[in-house]
Amino acid sequence: MTPERSGKLLSVLSKRQASLTVILENIEDPHNVSAALRSCDAVGIQDVYVINNKDPRRKRWGYRSSSSAYKWLSVHQYSDLDECIATVKKNYSKIFTTHLSSDAVSLYELDLTESVALVFGNEHFGVSEELLAMADGNFVVPQVGIIKSLNISVACAVSIYEAYRQRNAAGMYDTPTLPEQRMAEIKQEWGFLE
Repeated sequence: MTPERSGKLLSVLSKRQASLTVILENIEDPHNVSAALRSCDAVGIQDVYVINNKDPRRKRWGYRSSSSAYKWLSVHQYSDLDECIATVKKNYSKIFTTHLSSDAVSLYELDLTESVALVFGNEHFGVSEELLAMADGNFVVPQVGIIKSLNISVACAVSIYEAYRQRNAAGMYDTPTLPEQRMAEIKQEWGFLE
């Protein structure tokens, strides 16, 4: 690995956000998953949780829409919802789902500088009732059009870029947030030879 490449990867790793993640539940189109992964990489999310209890486990996502972002992320796949949420709750303080409901708040009312997991559901049915019951709250991306939903990958991008905006304003990208042990694991996955 060249010194330039090593420097770039270390710079990226230093901005990864230990307290921000995304959960994708039963997304059918692999290109939607890939596009969401690409956005996660762009804002410094390292760990992404994918729940799929409808289809077989995926070995690969849509390469063209992810632009190989999946290679730089830790994608944790689960077929058991309870197991996934138990793991997420050990590492993140709050879970918010994208869900049109009477108690949903605007994305822009959330404090996304907190330790948080944002959930995005199936293209047709949204987040499952089971996962909604496990969440700390619901949010919506404000819209003024006739159609009151966005493509899953777009909703994810809009939401996590709001998290990026809030975290950047709070200086959360100025110093590394990943624990040293986790950084060492990722360096090994990325092929660092030290």
